[in-house]
Amino acid sequence: MMLEALRDTWRHRDLIASFAMRDIKARYKQTALGAAWAVLQPLSMMLVFTAVFSLFARIPSDGIPYPVFAYSSLLFWTFFANVLSGGTVAMVANSPLIRKIYFPRETLLIAVIIAGALDLSIASMLFAVLLAYYKITLTLAVLWVIPLLMLQMLFSLAIVSLFSALHVNFRDMGHGLPLLSQLWMFATPVVYPLSVVPKWILPIYMLNPMTPIIDGYRRAILHGTPPDFGALSVSAILIFVCCGVALTVFKRAEGTFADVI
Repeated sequence: MMLEALRDTWRHRDLIASFAMRDIKARYKQTALGAAWAVLQPLSMMLVFTAVFSLFARIPSDGIPYPVFAYSSLLFWTFFANVLSGGTVAMVANSPLIRKIYFPRETLLIAVIIAGALDLSIASMLFAVLLAYYKITLTLAVLWVIPLLMLQMLFSLAIVSLFSALHVNFRDMGHGLPLLSQLWMFATPVVYPLSVVPKWILPIYMLNPMTPIIDGYRRAILHGTPPDFGALSVSAILIFVCCGVALTVFKRAEGTFADVI
């Protein structure tokens, strides 16, 4: 069943590209700043957290200047949060289309991830400027960003598959998502280093699949070292399991979407 679903999705790859292009155009249509909004969100959060955690709370940043320390993780977390918000409401937002014709519904979710990846690439340009300004030299370890990003995308697909199916029947998901996203961010080492997490809670804390991923980005980009393989392996296993379960639930529920929406 799952293999056939994957083949069906692959056969509709042109549709995915079309949905992604539509989402990208709609996002920046009739906006004065256009693609600059992709930079403003992580940038504004970086400035706020720099003021609060660097100047006032004095949170350590593992010897890295706090602005680049924070932006290195906010860049990828913003991508994750935006995919969650866009993917969760994707079925309801496309209800006229879903009611009219059949197509693999997960194509809408994959399109959201692709559109979010464009924002990520745009926001990365400012990150490159920050790295140059603070004279941080990249090493070959930066190549670890690629598998980390693939894992993050797979996890994002798992989460939005489950959340979007739930949102069709329970619209509370759309209202509760911003709160969940904020709480999840503070339960992940986005604005603080992993080193400040108390050791007694660390085994539970590391079960958050985003923790080794965000920490891995920081290690690869700022410290020139590979991710923590042990923690990342556990995270990868959890992500693959979550993805399998979430997509199974989604495919079983998609037959009722047109009736419920």
